[in-house]
Amino acid sequence: MSETQSYPRLVFMGSPAFAVPILECLSHNYCVIGVVTQPDRPAGRGKSLTPPPIKELALKLGIPIIQPTRLSEPAAMQQLEVWQPDLIVVAAFGQILKPSVLNLPAFGCINVHASLLPRWRGAAPIPAAILHGDFETGITIMKMDEGVDTGPILRQKACPILSSDNSLTLSMRLSEIGAELLTETLPEYLAGKIHPQEQDHSQATYAPMLKKEEGELDFHQDVDYLWRKVRAFNPWPSAFTFLDGKRLIIHEAYPLMTEHSYPLGQTIVLQKRAAIATARGLLELIKVQPSGKKPISGIDLMNGYREWGQVILPHWGNQR
Repeated sequence: MSETQSYPRLVFMGSPAFAVPILECLSHNYCVIGVVTQPDRPAGRGKSLTPPPIKELALKLGIPIIQPTRLSEPAAMQQLEVWQPDLIVVAAFGQILKPSVLNLPAFGCINVHASLLPRWRGAAPIPAAILHGDFETGITIMKMDEGVDTGPILRQKACPILSSDNSLTLSMRLSEIGAELLTETLPEYLAGKIHPQEQDHSQATYAPMLKKEEGELDFHQDVDYLWRKVRAFNPWPSAFTFLDGKRLIIHEAYPLMTEHSYPLGQTIVLQKRAAIATARGLLELIKVQPSGKKPISGIDLMNGYREWGQVILPHWGNQR
């Protein structure tokens, strides 16, 4: 690594797969002296402790790691002070930075956020953009302050939301854009050539962390919204309904803007395909996952369930 590349000293904070391309780019161009990521957490059917993707990458790169439950823990703050970073770069870290951290580096803290701020501040900007039918989203590089994604903007880049996108595919595209945009932005920022622009706070919208129970489909809603919800909640926490009292995860679906007079939640055989009646249109099931089983096609579900076309699935106000 050249002398110009070794300056400044960076600490990176991030956890999920979204942050991986960003750390990779930083490690190729700067001296990343430490990584802060979330603790290992139980995952999978066996609930075995699983490291976050950023930890796995940091281990491969040979970068020191800390995994505090809270960044305010004395041991975590002591380590940050020992590292004495010139800049902290944050990407989907999952914790709010307090002034003691924000004010530690000479160049402050920079966040790579997956939306076009001030739209969709908060923990789940990618699902929010899909769920609300946005035609585009993007990446914002911002200088962090004490608020939640309220800091001034350094640079932004837009990205279209495709009708085939779910939260996973859109996140993968945005992470690559974020890595590229950060690589373009940092040299100018460090050289004092970028003047951060205050956000228009009057236009702010907020995307709170998703909860598992929010994935339940309400067939009082129209099919376009339910289709967006299936995509927004894929891969987590997953859209679902109940069949015979057991959770049925909907991984993929397609909206059919067909006039109908079926009761809400009615299961339908439509030209040998499985569908469900909504307030406006029919929701075709493409890929589903019955409770405790592997994912299967909607057609296989229908063919293996003799009463399909006769039962009405639960929706708000119904008894399961």
